[in-house]
Amino acid sequence: MSQTGIFGGRFDPPHLGHLALARAAIARFGIGDLHVTVVADAAHKPSEAPAADRLELAKLTFGDLATVEVEDHRYTVDALEASGYDDPIFLIGADELVAFPTWKDPDRVLELARLGVATRPGYAPDLTSPRIELFELEPHPVSSSEIRDRVHRGEPIHELVAPGVAELIRARGLYVRDSRLQ
Repeated sequence: MSQTGIFGGRFDPPHLGHLALARAAIARFGIGDLHVTVVADAAHKPSEAPAADRLELAKLTFGDLATVEVEDHRYTVDALEASGYDDPIFLIGADELVAFPTWKDPDRVLELARLGVATRPGYAPDLTSPRIELFELEPHPVSSSEIRDRVHRGEPIHELVAPGVAELIRARGLYVRDSRLQ
C-alpha cells in the first residue's frame, strides 16, 4: 500500500516553492497518493482570490503530481477527521511548524496524521513528537505574498510559478488592485 500525503494551504497563489516541496516530499516519504487541498476559507487569514480560481491555479501547478481539490474545512483537524485516510503524512514548511502549537487541537492532528516538515539545509528544529518527520528542501526565495505584490505592481511572475499560472492570473485579473482605491 502506498503512502498517502496531504499538502493543504490557501495557495493564493501556488508557486514553484510549493511545487518543490511536494516533489521533495514524494521522494522522501515514498508518497504514491498525494492530495493537494486548497483551503476555501482559512481560519488564520483571508484569501485574495476566490477558492475556484485558486483551485484552477493549483491544478496547473500540481496536476501532474496529485489529486487537487477544494477543502471546505477551516481547520486541519476537521479535514483530517473527515478524510478517513489511514495514517497520512501532512506536509508543511518549517515556518508552519513554529505555529503548529497554536493550531486547533494539534495533539489530535498528530493522532490522525504524521507531519512531514520541509526544512532548509542546516536547520533542525527541536521535535517534540516522533510523529513529526523532517526533510530538507533547498530554499526557494519566493512567497505567495511576493507574487501578489508583483502582480499589483505590474511586474512579471513567470519565473516564480508553474507554466500557465501567470497567464491564468492575468486572464482573470487576479491580484490586481484598483488604483482608484489606493
